[in-house]
Amino acid sequence: MQSDGGLVDVDIFSGLRAILSGPAGGVVGYALTSYDPATKTPVIGFDMGGTSTDVSRYGAGRYEHVFETTTAGVTIQSPQLDINTVAAGGGSRLFFRNGLFVVGPESAGAHPGPACYRKGGPLTITDANLFLGRLLPDFFPKIFGPKENEGLDESASEQAFKELTEQINAEIRKSGGTEMSADEVAYGFIKIANETMTRPIRSLTEARGHDTSKHRLATFGGAGGQHAVAIADALGISQILVHRYSSVLSAYGMALADVVDERQEPESKVWKDNDTASIQYLKGKMEELKKKSTTTLRDQGFEEDQIVFEEYLNMRYRGTESALMVVKPTPEELEKDLGCSKSDDAFSAMGKAFVKQHDGEFGFTLPDRDIVIDDVRARGIGKTFSGLEKTVDQQLKEVKPKDLGTGERVYGRRTVYFESGRFDTAIYKLEDLQVGDRVKGPAIIADGTQTIVVTPDASALLIHTHVVINIDGGDADGKADGSVEKKGVTTKEVDPIMLSIFAHRFMAIAEQMGRALQKTSVSTNVKERLDYSCALFDSDGGLVANAPHLPVHLGSMSTCVQKQAVIWRGKLKKGDVLVSNHPMFGGTHLPDITVITPAFATVGGKEQIVFYVASRAHHADIGGILPGSMPPHSKELFQEGASIKTENGTRCLADNLNDLKAQIAANQKGINLISTLIEEYAEHVVQFYMKNIQENAELSVRNLLKDVSKRFEGRDLSSVDFMDDGSPIKLKVTIDAEKGEAVFDFTGTGPEVYGNINAPEAVTYSAIIYCLRCLISEDIPLNQGCLKPVQVIIPKKTFLSPSGTAAVVGGNVLTSQRVTDVVLKAFNACAASQGDCNNLTFGFGGNRSGEEAVKGFGYYETIAGGSGAGPTWDGTSGVHTHMTNTRITDAEVFERRYPVILREFSLRADSAGQGQHAGGNGVVRDIEFRIPVQVSILSERRVYHPYGLEGGGEAECGLNLWVRNVPKLKGSDADRSRESSSVDLTNGDKASSKEKQEEKEVRYINMGGKNTASMQAGERIIVMTPGGGGWGPAGKESASKQHERVDPKHGWRGGSIASRQAEAEASA
Repeated sequence: MQSDGGLVDVDIFSGLRAILSGPAGGVVGYALTSYDPATKTPVIGFDMGGTSTDVSRYGAGRYEHVFETTTAGVTIQSPQLDINTVAAGGGSRLFFRNGLFVVGPESAGAHPGPACYRKGGPLTITDANLFLGRLLPDFFPKIFGPKENEGLDESASEQAFKELTEQINAEIRKSGGTEMSADEVAYGFIKIANETMTRPIRSLTEARGHDTSKHRLATFGGAGGQHAVAIADALGISQILVHRYSSVLSAYGMALADVVDERQEPESKVWKDNDTASIQYLKGKMEELKKKSTTTLRDQGFEEDQIVFEEYLNMRYRGTESALMVVKPTPEELEKDLGCSKSDDAFSAMGKAFVKQHDGEFGFTLPDRDIVIDDVRARGIGKTFSGLEKTVDQQLKEVKPKDLGTGERVYGRRTVYFESGRFDTAIYKLEDLQVGDRVKGPAIIADGTQTIVVTPDASALLIHTHVVINIDGGDADGKADGSVEKKGVTTKEVDPIMLSIFAHRFMAIAEQMGRALQKTSVSTNVKERLDYSCALFDSDGGLVANAPHLPVHLGSMSTCVQKQAVIWRGKLKKGDVLVSNHPMFGGTHLPDITVITPAFATVGGKEQIVFYVASRAHHADIGGILPGSMPPHSKELFQEGASIKTENGTRCLADNLNDLKAQIAANQKGINLISTLIEEYAEHVVQFYMKNIQENAELSVRNLLKDVSKRFEGRDLSSVDFMDDGSPIKLKVTIDAEKGEAVFDFTGTGPEVYGNINAPEAVTYSAIIYCLRCLISEDIPLNQGCLKPVQVIIPKKTFLSPSGTAAVVGGNVLTSQRVTDVVLKAFNACAASQGDCNNLTFGFGGNRSGEEAVKGFGYYETIAGGSGAGPTWDGTSGVHTHMTNTRITDAEVFERRYPVILREFSLRADSAGQGQHAGGNGVVRDIEFRIPVQVSILSERRVYHPYGLEGGGEAECGLNLWVRNVPKLKGSDADRSRESSSVDLTNGDKASSKEKQEEKEVRYINMGGKNTASMQAGERIIVMTPGGGGWGPAGKESASKQHERVDPKHGWRGGSIASRQAEAEASA
């Protein structure tokens, strides 16, 4: 079995292609048993196991594949079914932290397992289900305990929940709230787990333009049946399919899978609907692949009539890298979706199919751009079965439902907790039920491998292959309707369960905004490098929730929204959109453009702003004196590009406008989602929990500051570091241990600089909020509450609080990193990281006074380095650190789209600081240019080394080299040097033929930390980035146990959502 859902001969099996073979078997299982080609109702797969839950989607009668995923930190380029995993399963551990209910991502594992396994394990979701009566010990084998001969221990789960409930009530009593019962606590964790699991399902469907409520939910896995109804109800799904073999459906699916032979070859043709020659060429290439695949499948025993093919072209618009794998349409799709005749040539319609698919998935098309073919792919399928059982829809038409009477076929009874209390619940053995039997909830249907919970407002119908659960309306877990009052959600006091749920919902809104922005944007910076952030703010502009985007944006965006809210108070109306990038109004540097949209609701009969949504994206070129809008020598703000009030030019106007439209669309997505939340819970409830989420973060920071004061015995914390020009960043932190408050005083920091390392105040706030969040070991919301216990003193006229005309382009990407280092150094948290973003830009074009403007391009990237070591960990090599976590452009994409050759991209050996824990190494990036371009580098840590702490060694500084081709000097010419050449606006190479014939030699020139040069074709820049500092004396054995950390990627095994999540959390 392979990860793509197909079987393969053992002689040509590759482990690389089979990493997700188990989950893939489950997808095949539900796809072949739950989907009906006649009705075409799409199905969502929900596979809940012990440590995690896999979600997937099957629609249109074919599997959805991805071709690059990150699994356990390793990027794999191989066809895989689009399976997304969240770290919430039966074994997920339960915690009460900082007033929040937390489920996972830590797992109890098989040993010791949950508390009920009789091995002293922790509380888990399995314990919650057992304690609430949703699991039946009689149906479990006696394999538990030290000798593995005992049954489940209900008393252990009960005792653990009573202890946890007392801990929670002790906290509630402090705030004067209503105490909770053990049942309510256990059920609260079930609700949090359900909310955690619905997030990737929403992303998988809504992020691709599918309506979740129009699906069926196919549930399988050992724990799926216990949560299926609640999951479906949360997603608006009314019908659930539970296969009779649901707990072993992955194995069942493997038995049903077809043998598959994949063939794919790269291509670079431009698609034109009327270019018959090119289409015939591509058809010929496809036929060659099909012929090879047929030979392979026939060698495995398949006859010609058993082999079918799916034909694909991997297509994209020129200038983008969002390629779509487009399948050759069926005759029905030709007529229904593409406006063609059924008799038309399907292959020739693939261009139209691409345009339709692009519009559906990304929300726009680019009719003025060429369509490029990247790959030709043939998927040969050897059909294992000629026919399967009747589909679910066929069986439902034929079955005659019969409602079971009270006591009929009942195996036993048990009290089971649902949201409104405990119900006397009938228990049925699956084998005792007959086709057509309909069981009204509350009920439990079980056999030796699965337990299916039917809630009070649901019913279960038995057909030959499945248990079909229908949700009859209202709240599916025991309430007559879904109103706010019936849900028990009030604003009289904070319910810690609802607080946890709202934390998830607010975060999910920001995440979906981010996916919408990436999906609808055009530029490399946003779509591939992910240089953007999205967040949700309260009516005063305070940060409520953000997705895991760029830390440097998140704190500063709040300042921007707050200032705009004050300026426009009373003037905004529904539909207005604000745009800002000015440093004096919460901006960081000019390329970062913030789009703000107010959301209105009726409060007291009047339309009022109840919150704001905002998105900030880095635009690769916003004008200015150099391509890329990151000039290393800018002295005044106007040199760095267009502030919103001016009318300066840009080299990439079309991309700027498209990305701004994408930001507006992302904001609208956020408004739609929060409006849905308000409809569900009412405006005053949403506002109440929006406020309390901030107070929860505030409490966490206050507790942190109290602990720090105790650790440092009440002493003030202080630190200082120097920019490469000698400007000091000086910090003193004074903590009030009683109140849990702190003053961050930057008095003594250097004056405003005649250069561009000046940082708007918002940047310092971003650094502080990020550092405080990092210092709290538990997972808390990152929002405005983190700054409420903090007073920040930044003296005016320093380079951390510059004037409105000061150049600031380096403040966002350089100074922010150094402020972060200074804060972490004051808290003695870790050694210095690379302290830099290594900003590289190149391009050509622009305008000069009195000359015609020349259309050109600007490219911008940030380059990774080493992170600093800490008391219990080594630094990481080759990563972005702290204030940025953007992705580097893929090497092949980089070379294909820009006139460059990437000669080397590797770790820089021996650049890390040594010590008890070593820092991380920097990287080497060697780029050769194929045409004359203007190249600029804006970097730090080229003078002052990244320091170590507690006796750890310092890391190597960075180095920027220009590999320059100059005429070889001979004799009397030894005193002559080549005249400086410049990049002509028309990108012409003006060198004379004599000059071209001159013998050349290579000269390595140190560019310094901040410089720009006109590089000719064949010349290179080599950027060697700094490493991270070490911790503790070298040779000393670690005195503390390695801190147990959960890999953030553990919870997202693979799939399209995982790919985005892994990149976003790359430097977490």
